[in-house]
Amino acid sequence: MELLRIATAGSVDDGKSTLIGRLLYDTKAIYDDVLDSAEQYSRRQSVEYFNLALLTDGLRAEREQGITIDVAYRYFSTPARKFILADTPGHVQYTRNMVTGASTADVALIIVDARHGVVEQSRRHAVIAALLGIRHIVVCINKMDLIDFREEVFRPIQHDLHALLEELEIESHHFIPISALEGDNVVEKSARMSWYIDDPLLHHLEELELPGSAASVPFRLPVQLVIRPLSNEYHDYRSYAGTIASGSVEVGQRISVMPSGATTTVTSIETPGGEVERASDGDAVTVRIADNLDISRGAMLASASEKPAVANSFEVTVCWMSERTSLRTGAMLRIKHTTHAARAIVSSLECKVDINALSELGSCDELRLNEIGQVILRTSEPLIFDRYVDNRVTGSFILIDEASNETVGAGMIGRPGYLGAAAH
Repeated sequence: MELLRIATAGSVDDGKSTLIGRLLYDTKAIYDDVLDSAEQYSRRQSVEYFNLALLTDGLRAEREQGITIDVAYRYFSTPARKFILADTPGHVQYTRNMVTGASTADVALIIVDARHGVVEQSRRHAVIAALLGIRHIVVCINKMDLIDFREEVFRPIQHDLHALLEELEIESHHFIPISALEGDNVVEKSARMSWYIDDPLLHHLEELELPGSAASVPFRLPVQLVIRPLSNEYHDYRSYAGTIASGSVEVGQRISVMPSGATTTVTSIETPGGEVERASDGDAVTVRIADNLDISRGAMLASASEKPAVANSFEVTVCWMSERTSLRTGAMLRIKHTTHAARAIVSSLECKVDINALSELGSCDELRLNEIGQVILRTSEPLIFDRYVDNRVTGSFILIDEASNETVGAGMIGRPGYLGAAAH
């Protein structure tokens, strides 16, 4: 079955964990011991209802504070589809956690409290989702039971967020009025909101057709390992192993070897299940080619007609993740991009991004924890990449502090569309 990756986001107390708990509970995706533990904890809290948020708030600190701190992944399936839910934190101080959880998502589920409407964090989460290349957003207007399921409260919130998502160029977005606590329009259609004529949330997710996919993007295979057996029997055997980042490849296809740009022909493709004629994104493969070319780990096999860029200086968007240090011009870091690692220096900090105003704050001296900015990087070796907006795998990277080996930043190559055309 097709897999759908979902990242949830919402301000503190908007009911995000409760909504995920409701989805898991109603689809019977909860183990008995987890359910028993949550029920016992609910009783100890002396609440009149079963606290569904306990099914996802797994850390002791989360349960005590009633907030989500870390990213929690939950899995469930229906006869139509398999799902992975990333429950990401809503608080601004955990922005880096949200970036991590949403980086691989197909859909962003943004939860808004109907009583409070669109708040700063609602906008922030929508902008981060757009920044991370998520092209479909579902907005759940939650706690409709607390405003008597009134359509006149729902519509202004829908209008405000619709305008923001249009500005962010999110063409595929949908709005659903729900009550996560009572289950209205989550798995089953609510009889208390007859004015809402569309499908409930789960059915919408089951039927969702994602705009574009990695299979429709040009072929990219970052080389992870060059296989050359030591046995004399296979002295002339050489193949290149890795996971296909995007697109597809088949035997007999002409491809380019980057960064040299040399072209060759695929002679065989092997998978863990044996030889195949064709493979596509997500497949772990070993590829053999017709020519004896200089290829090492970090190189990339790519579409001959649509080649990736090769450069050692480029503009990137960086989310800074370190509590101990800040990012400054001249900083020396290690960059990990696909299967390639190199040293990188920050040539300049172009600007800090104002998430709420969708604009640049002008030049800045540093990026601190959870801040996002536009940066010019220069690397010790050329990288082989696409813009993040075109390819989320070959357009993303992480930054590592060489002294501590700590991951201090996550980045996307290029400039978000809402900030204007890239200058570099």
